[in-house]
Amino acid sequence: MRLRNIKNAQDIISHNKYVVSNPKEYRGKVQQLFKNNHKVEIEIGMGKGDFIINKAKQNPNINFIGIEKYASVLVKTVKKLSDIELDNLKIMNIDANIIDEVFDQEITKIYLNFSDPWPKKKHTNRRLTSPLFLDKYAKIFENDYVIEMKTDNRNLFEYSLVTLSQKNYLFEEIKLDLYANLNDDNIQTEYERKFVNLGMPIYKLIAHYKNCQKKVK
Repeated sequence: MRLRNIKNAQDIISHNKYVVSNPKEYRGKVQQLFKNNHKVEIEIGMGKGDFIINKAKQNPNINFIGIEKYASVLVKTVKKLSDIELDNLKIMNIDANIIDEVFDQEITKIYLNFSDPWPKKKHTNRRLTSPLFLDKYAKIFENDYVIEMKTDNRNLFEYSLVTLSQKNYLFEEIKLDLYANLNDDNIQTEYERKFVNLGMPIYKLIAHYKNCQKKVK
């Protein structure tokens, strides 16, 4: 996907009340952003924000953080939020590679929606379900680990089933065609609408790892 550069994108998002300008300062104390002790869920690669915004609307007792690398993409999100009041939503303009520098044993769930499949073998470690990233996630989860993933890319989906299994995750849900038996609580992303309209299957998994040893901070 070719991103359209938006002039002054960084300035636009940095002055938005939803955007956390200094995310590393909240490492280990992310709940201070919300001034409550509700559990925190994150979406890595939030795109234009449809999924995370609607998640926050539907779940006021859960805190949500959307993470997106590209400021030009986030401009679309902050525009959508201009007339919305959501106390349980924050946005971070960071690269997923530093996620373990931003959070520390405080996340309860990770959403991975239509992540870049990075199909070339030399780019394997860039996949958000690579062992490298799964090890980073282990550092930021509070206790039990839950990853929910949707994708249109079968190769990435099969790869993720393997890597998650190798890290001892158990699968609560595996769907090879999400829309063949769609749950009422499904929230579409921008890409999801596009792929569904094209008649493409959507793959979904929910993976859970129970950490029997409670971490000590």
